[in-house]
Amino acid sequence: MSRAEPGTSRLYHRLMVYLLFIILLLPLAGTLLYSLATSWSASLLPSGLTFKWYLALWSDPRFLAAFAQSLLVCVGALLLSVLLILPLLFVVHYHFPRLDALMNILILLPFAVPPVVSSVGLLQLYGSGPMAMVGTPWILIGCYFTVALPFMYRAITNNLQAINLRDLMDAAQLLGASTFQAAFLVVLPNLRKGLLVALLLSFSFLFGEFVFANLLVGTRYETLQVYLNNMRNSSGHFNSALVISYFLFVLVLTWAANRLNKDKS
Repeated sequence: MSRAEPGTSRLYHRLMVYLLFIILLLPLAGTLLYSLATSWSASLLPSGLTFKWYLALWSDPRFLAAFAQSLLVCVGALLLSVLLILPLLFVVHYHFPRLDALMNILILLPFAVPPVVSSVGLLQLYGSGPMAMVGTPWILIGCYFTVALPFMYRAITNNLQAINLRDLMDAAQLLGASTFQAAFLVVLPNLRKGLLVALLLSFSFLFGEFVFANLLVGTRYETLQVYLNNMRNSSGHFNSALVISYFLFVLVLTWAANRLNKDKS
């Protein structure tokens, strides 16, 4: 009897996990089915299946423009964060390792202020004057840069601690490399996978950001989330196709980040 109990317990836990997984997937499955339905009103199942809603979505110039603009601001913010964070982290971990504790506190400050409160301050600061950027992609790139900082900093810091930065630098310098050559040719290749994971996870988060995009630029620079909000009164089938397309895009990015993380470990 004692031998059967562990097997029964494992079976029970698996059933609970599968049940929870099914419950979480039901809304997504319903949205997918609705996006493929020709019509679905008074019956248990749709009257037919079609891809016309996806064809309408991906042939809509406004959607394609919003998708491209979301990509542009997210990629721009991540490039800016890489250019600033990598040199900063190298200097902190190699020359001033005691500052890491302070940096861990400072890097979380963007999460201390709610996005709505931050947006009100940014509207007043950059709404007029010589630095008027409200309604342009530049203000979104700056906001997304601050949002991505904690993700980038934490992921790259963990990678730097794993590769033993000081030993790598000392070994490279003993072989005649300068500090710049050692950082660029030895340290940077060892950070490649950790950096890619940080970029993909940050991109997945930024791509779904709505508050800053809606308050700071709105329809003047329509991103994907703002487009989704503006199309909420259109066909439910069309909106379902949009939600599923967005979900699949983020899912692929998350899957790629998880695969890179497993390979790194």
